[in-house]
Amino acid sequence: MDNINKNNRERWNALARANVEYTRPFLDFTIEDAQRYIYRHTMLKDVRGKRVLCLAAGGGQDSVAFALLGADVTVFDLSDVQLERDRLGAAHHNLKVTAIHGDMRDLKVFPAKQFDIVWQPYSINFVPEVDSVICGVARILKPGGIYYLQFANPFVQIVDDEAWDGNAYPLNGQYLDGEDLSVYFPHWDVDQPDSTHRQLESPHEFRHTLGTIMNTLVQYNFIFLGLWEWMKPDADPEPGSWAHFTQTAPPWFDSFWRLAEN
Repeated sequence: MDNINKNNRERWNALARANVEYTRPFLDFTIEDAQRYIYRHTMLKDVRGKRVLCLAAGGGQDSVAFALLGADVTVFDLSDVQLERDRLGAAHHNLKVTAIHGDMRDLKVFPAKQFDIVWQPYSINFVPEVDSVICGVARILKPGGIYYLQFANPFVQIVDDEAWDGNAYPLNGQYLDGEDLSVYFPHWDVDQPDSTHRQLESPHEFRHTLGTIMNTLVQYNFIFLGLWEWMKPDADPEPGSWAHFTQTAPPWFDSFWRLAEN
């Protein structure tokens, strides 16, 4: 375990214990909620009986949604506490989910051509390079399998969403592949149920340029299916608000890829 891995494991465990948004299991989810969540891009139609790997997707959210829809779900994550949330969510809904601890850069625990779908929400930016992750996904996906990858919009990663100056959100720094961006944002502020805030150390988070992401996927025989920019819905967002920021500079992309069959 290298220092990046060790530190991020500790920091995500701390964030999960503080109940950051991405670590709260979907305990109130219904099948209808799961359908809206998993099928929202219309790229997946029916996952019943499909073997799904929720990659670096702990927290009891994505795994619960897929399991509610009848998929055979495995979740693989670096954070022990996140995996506890997956087990909690599965037990709450009386679902079967397999939770495995590990580093997304090393998927050798899985046989080749095992999964129909690899589902990776925002996590690839927490490792310094993408090649080992994408290579591993290509090995464990069945030919024709689907890879959902959510990743940061690299053009806006060092734009401070709280730095609205009345005219713009300032863009600072250069567009450098592999840069550790936690030096710009060393802390996360986590809202608590009593309306207080806890400040915790940020995980190491890295910029991967659009060329790096796209070209590496193509290198490993993935076929591009579609891309969506994430923006918070708001018809008239207040300048300087989170919704306004996302509609000015979408913070991440959702992408779908199919592994070539030859």
